[in-house]
Amino acid sequence: MSVDHPDTLSDEGSVRAALRSPRRLRTEILAGLVVALALIPEAISFSIIAGVDPRVGLFASFTMAVTIAFVGGRRAMISAATGAIALVVAPLARDYGLDYLIAAVLLAGVLQIALSLLGVAKLMRFIPRSVMTGFVNALAILIFTAQLPHLIDVPVLVYPMVAVGLLIMVFLPRYTKVVPAPLVAIVLLTAVTVFFALNVPNVGDEGELPSSLPAWLIPDVPMNMETLSIIAPFALAMALVGLLESLMTAKLVDDITDTHSDKTREGWGQGVANLVTGLFGGMGGCAMIGQTMINVKVSGARTRISTFLAGVFLLVLVVGLGDVVALIPMAALVAVMIMVSVGTMDWHSIAPKTLRRMPRSETTVMLATVAVTVLTHNLAYGVVVGVVTAMVLFARRVAHLTEVVDIAHPDDDTRVYAVRGELFFASSNDLVYQFDYVGDPRNVVIDMSDSHIWDASTVATLDAITTKYAAKGKNVDIVGLNRASADRHVRLSGQMGADH
Repeated sequence: MSVDHPDTLSDEGSVRAALRSPRRLRTEILAGLVVALALIPEAISFSIIAGVDPRVGLFASFTMAVTIAFVGGRRAMISAATGAIALVVAPLARDYGLDYLIAAVLLAGVLQIALSLLGVAKLMRFIPRSVMTGFVNALAILIFTAQLPHLIDVPVLVYPMVAVGLLIMVFLPRYTKVVPAPLVAIVLLTAVTVFFALNVPNVGDEGELPSSLPAWLIPDVPMNMETLSIIAPFALAMALVGLLESLMTAKLVDDITDTHSDKTREGWGQGVANLVTGLFGGMGGCAMIGQTMINVKVSGARTRISTFLAGVFLLVLVVGLGDVVALIPMAALVAVMIMVSVGTMDWHSIAPKTLRRMPRSETTVMLATVAVTVLTHNLAYGVVVGVVTAMVLFARRVAHLTEVVDIAHPDDDTRVYAVRGELFFASSNDLVYQFDYVGDPRNVVIDMSDSHIWDASTVATLDAITTKYAAKGKNVDIVGLNRASADRHVRLSGQMGADH
């Protein structure tokens, strides 16, 4: 699998380096197996949310993981069928059926490729750290709450089994990391369940597992504008939600592994993966943050091998070993996901000491992101609200940094004002009210050496100031503009309708 760039072949994320190291290769293989086991119940659950057969979600997870292992830009990241995508496509599947769903998945893949090549990944730089923190914390909460249905109204044996699973994953790594603790917990609890014939919920109770390989599928829909009008809104929503979650997850893995990833490649890679998924009858998907955390943070995987094998193991398990996999108690997988939730939460961000030091605006942005995400169960909504909140609070804060100061009276007929600060629509809005149009002398000088004009709103405000002085028979001279501000002022002054 020669899919790494030449300059990265010697680092720990290199496929070739992993293939040459038995220890590293073992880690990648076992990580892929753990992820595959965790994917099965989630893929089935997401299929139910989307209103499709469980095989549609399972095949989507297989094709997404295998494809993104080759074309993705973030090594060791897991892509599969996800809850966010399931929520988006559920109305389409319910009202129009599977063929229209598959058509929307294919169109979403095309849109993701186009958007990525147009540079949408570069917009990640506008997502503040407080939004990222809220994103991570909300994810941890959602992962945990998703386990609650498996802990309510269940046999009492489930609770000690979950506790034993958690104890294994907490204490085993202190003694050995040869085998991932989650895998040990799953195997041990499954063996105990089978040996003692315990009557507890298992994977088989979640839905029927497929017994055949995925087949090539071309959706049977009319190729006309009516079909396009039906699937386009869903495809666009899928594309945007998928890109946002995938790029946010890639950034999170970058931080965890202290490495850089190609976000543009990851974006169009997601599009390619959705095209392949759609052609094999899958429901589409994007990066899975929970499974990625299992792979990277819990199991220690770092290469594309784990991602590829997660997909391969998933197919082998559900098709070839479906009867065995069906016996895995849900308690074991719930314990794994609880550990993922605990490990995902940024506990430092909510520590009292941190909250006391953090500016209120940063905490507000984080809480807004968490609240919206948890309430809607959609990470994309939370991120959008968080970014908007951060923009509003930033604009409000910067607006208060602008001031107008009376600095000189060279003679009886002249007054000089200094305008200081960054001038844009929020900060320049009240600028027009900070001058004495009646009491000022005949000549007014506005010195803008310590300010910068950022937008047309500021130019319109300056025009309004000049107009108000002119109405009183007074002359205004604007001086001290830097080159960029002067260019913007010359180009837009008199064109903004300020004279009304």
